[in-house]
Amino acid sequence: MQRCDAWLMVSMPNAEFAEIGSSILGSSSPPVEVSLGKTLNPKLPWMLCISLCITCVIMKRLKNQYDKISPAAGVQTRTALSSTTVQSTEAPPSSKQSDRLRGQDIMVESDRELSSMAQALWDNDVNRLQPGKDYRISLQGKAGEMAMNDDNDGAGFPLFTFVDENIFKKETFLAFISLLDNYVSDTGEPEIVTPEEEAENHKFLDSLVQTPTMKIAHKYLVEKHLSPENEKDFKKQLYRIWFELYARKGSSRPDSSGFEHVFVGETRGGRTVIGFHNWIQLYLQEKLGHIDYKGYSVNANSPQPDENKHIMALQFSWKNGIKPKGSIFIGVSPEFEFALYTLCFLSSPNEHVKVQFSLYDVEIVCHHYNQKHIGTTYPMLVRYQNPTH
Repeated sequence: MQRCDAWLMVSMPNAEFAEIGSSILGSSSPPVEVSLGKTLNPKLPWMLCISLCITCVIMKRLKNQYDKISPAAGVQTRTALSSTTVQSTEAPPSSKQSDRLRGQDIMVESDRELSSMAQALWDNDVNRLQPGKDYRISLQGKAGEMAMNDDNDGAGFPLFTFVDENIFKKETFLAFISLLDNYVSDTGEPEIVTPEEEAENHKFLDSLVQTPTMKIAHKYLVEKHLSPENEKDFKKQLYRIWFELYARKGSSRPDSSGFEHVFVGETRGGRTVIGFHNWIQLYLQEKLGHIDYKGYSVNANSPQPDENKHIMALQFSWKNGIKPKGSIFIGVSPEFEFALYTLCFLSSPNEHVKVQFSLYDVEIVCHHYNQKHIGTTYPMLVRYQNPTH
């Protein structure tokens, strides 16, 4: 008879570790008792005895280390965990769910903070026009399907029926309008910026940073460490975001910029209008006969437009191209749009930013281009707020 007593001068930490021995020996083997002074089945080979003993020693040491780390570990801890598991009726959220919930909290907080900033910009937009007084529009009918023919035209008359052009004599408006004829509208055609045009860009930014709205935006961005405090460096940042040229999709040469796309408008393939989200450019082009307003646009989730409100979605044709649906602010100053869009571009990682201000719930769409430039940005009206709130 071969005995294993010499190798079994250890005892198992508790009954749970004894299961290891059973798994090593197999379910068909007789029960194994491992305690001081006991012997294993004499038929077991020596190597198996040695393996089991080594396993016991390792498990014993692991338990001792575990007890040092967590004195309350062991049966009591496992019992408490088991009790908690039994009593709990809902599984805790997974790590992915927790991350998503935390992300939602961050997004909600970010949107809330940007809403507060949007309201401050709105309240300080001293150059904003008043509907019915400084300008009037005629919504007429709802736009039809995307087409160039007049059968689907929901509007027989221009959108703007009156604009007090004295507002265009103000510094930011005057500097803004001087930029609108500096671009080739066709994508794929490289843009060439002359020294005179570059000087006009800088003159516009010089006037912009002196306005109350842009000062508010700059102060906020500095506090968030998103913009330099120095005004000269801040203007360089604005120039990069809005005026530096880049190659839009399908082009191998720089043919676009954030400013051109958003405020001037572009055409693709001669048949589609892209960008063009500014009311001043819309008014001036309509006045020249280059714009054919085709009606307002709504969907199942958007409210009916209002001639006395400052946001609308519409359809129009321009330079033989069609804009199936565009969305614009109406009557606001250039500095308000620049400040709001720049805030969203620099402050939020999301390309759809929900903000609330004045009477509006708005989603600001802001697509980045290589994280350096604005690809496009525009407002989408979600709903009108109750004016009593």
